[in-house]
Amino acid sequence: MGTVVHSSVTVEVPASNKENGHANPSDPHQRDAGALFVLKSRGSWLHSGYHLTTSIVGPVLLTLPFSFTLLGWIGGVLWLTLAGLVTLYSYNLLSLILDHHAQLGFRQLRFRDMATHILGPRWAKYYVGPLQLVICFGAVISGPLVGGQSLKFIYLLYKPEGTMRLYEFIVIFGAITLGLAQVPSFHSLRHMNLFSLILCLAYSVCSTIGSIYIGHHSKDIAASRSYSVNGSSIEKLFGVFNGISIISTTYGCGIIPEIQATIAAPVKGKMFKGLIVCYSVIFTTYFSVAIAGYWAFGNQTSVTIISNFMAKPPHKPLLPTWFLFITNLFIILQALAVTVIYMQPTNELFETMFADPKVGEFSVRNVVPRLISRSLSVVVATVLAAMLPFFGDIMAVFGAFGCIPLDFILPMVFFNLTFKPSKRSLIFWANTFIALSSSVLVVIGAVASVRQIVLDAKTYNLFSG
Repeated sequence: MGTVVHSSVTVEVPASNKENGHANPSDPHQRDAGALFVLKSRGSWLHSGYHLTTSIVGPVLLTLPFSFTLLGWIGGVLWLTLAGLVTLYSYNLLSLILDHHAQLGFRQLRFRDMATHILGPRWAKYYVGPLQLVICFGAVISGPLVGGQSLKFIYLLYKPEGTMRLYEFIVIFGAITLGLAQVPSFHSLRHMNLFSLILCLAYSVCSTIGSIYIGHHSKDIAASRSYSVNGSSIEKLFGVFNGISIISTTYGCGIIPEIQATIAAPVKGKMFKGLIVCYSVIFTTYFSVAIAGYWAFGNQTSVTIISNFMAKPPHKPLLPTWFLFITNLFIILQALAVTVIYMQPTNELFETMFADPKVGEFSVRNVVPRLISRSLSVVVATVLAAMLPFFGDIMAVFGAFGCIPLDFILPMVFFNLTFKPSKRSLIFWANTFIALSSSVLVVIGAVASVRQIVLDAKTYNLFSG
């Protein structure tokens, strides 16, 4: 493993330039088109709160009631609370590490930058960097899938006998995303992400109200409501870890360094304020949606709670059509913002690979490869979403393989290696315990989630739905 501060970091810089991402002319971040064009440091702590909220609080929160069907009341509420507290702690640790390096005069703008200086270049190149890109691109794949499902829901509301397939709606959503993908920089998304924050609050309120209304007024649902966990002993065991993975994914944010990179210097303490904004929204939405949804439908809760708002055959809506329309419209619009924010790491990589930082950001030389690379990224994600729409199962896989390592393990390791707390201190052993226990969850959760995908794949065809 590499040392925390490399020799290149110790180059003397003027005090006035500390925490400036472009302080050192010899630093590669200076010449990096990805850092210059995508990760512009012009935002405030409030903007970081918008970005954080959009990156964490997305339509995936509508799977929380389903995770309770795998964990039960006690397990569901316990893990939802624990995962929230651990991720808030974890993301704050990452922010403290980034603040520390900024004060040394070398501001790190990306997750792979952190890994390079803390773990060494091989860890960054072969593990942390690829892991982050897989997670972020997985979120980009999920965007058209979620948006397509909501578009189809609206379509069936007004045309119950319609014959359009899910993949057609996924393609429509992907086509809309093509335009938004061209937004030049992360900082340029701040107004969109404020709107996204409002949208997630709106559809969470709608989901909660809808669940409570149906739970009180539907006699059929009330009569069949049960909170027992279904399945054999082995199915229940795998279900527990599958549920843990799903909840972990809802708290996932693999772009903390990139979000902090958008904050104007000096950065110290600003990210924590943004986290408070974000987690205020999280605790407001997650618990209301999860508890209301599971209370209303029990172990009959669908993968996404919105699906429960349509009765079983003859598929009649259990809520007013206008209410279901606006709820799904809010979801579609916010899914667009979530998709675009998770494109930023790949956008930054494309700029680094194909753009020339010595010429203008909007020169023909840079605009053409930007347009091509971002458009191809959206097309590939849309095709994959249309081919494999196992939304709940995919979320569990992302949680096990990516979100838990990136959000529950690496921040603890980074902090202990950066600040080297005493082995007798509480923080050292707390971080070590979280990292080790999370590593166990990765292995078991990965097996459980992959098993579920294999089971579901037996009854599914490509481009169906």
